[in-house]
Amino acid sequence: MNRTYEVMYIVRPDLEEADLEKLIEGFNTVVTNGGGEVTNIEKLGRRRLAYIVRKFQDGIYILLHISADGPLVLELERRLRVTEQVIKFITVRTDEENKRLAKVKALRDSKVKVSAQQAPAPVAPPAAAPVAAEPVAAAEPAAAAESEAAPVTA
Repeated sequence: MNRTYEVMYIVRPDLEEADLEKLIEGFNTVVTNGGGEVTNIEKLGRRRLAYIVRKFQDGIYILLHISADGPLVLELERRLRVTEQVIKFITVRTDEENKRLAKVKALRDSKVKVSAQQAPAPVAPPAAAPVAAEPVAAAEPAAAAESEAAPVTA
């Protein structure tokens, strides 16, 4: 079962361009002869390393996007490990992440955006009938007068 992987490896900075091309082509043939497929090759160029690796402060970064099965990836890693020009490498399986991102995208696409919806016309509130209310000031003196007039018995 083929899965997708990203293989990043760092090559010695003192490697000539022709030797670098031969090295990249060698790793590509390992993948294709093993039944895998190289979907993309990115040369990210020479960059400073975060820390000294095998007495090098710089390295040439290469990123391979491949589709292969497990044993083929193990063979590629073995060859990366024993190749003297490669100073560091990492392999990351990306098919699960791609599946998760596709699911999130499908969920987002299924929802309708609020900005895309046409705003409904505002509905006017129903007209309320005027309510006859007594003025509050007039009701308070009457209540105060009643409380003064009522005798308090204990």
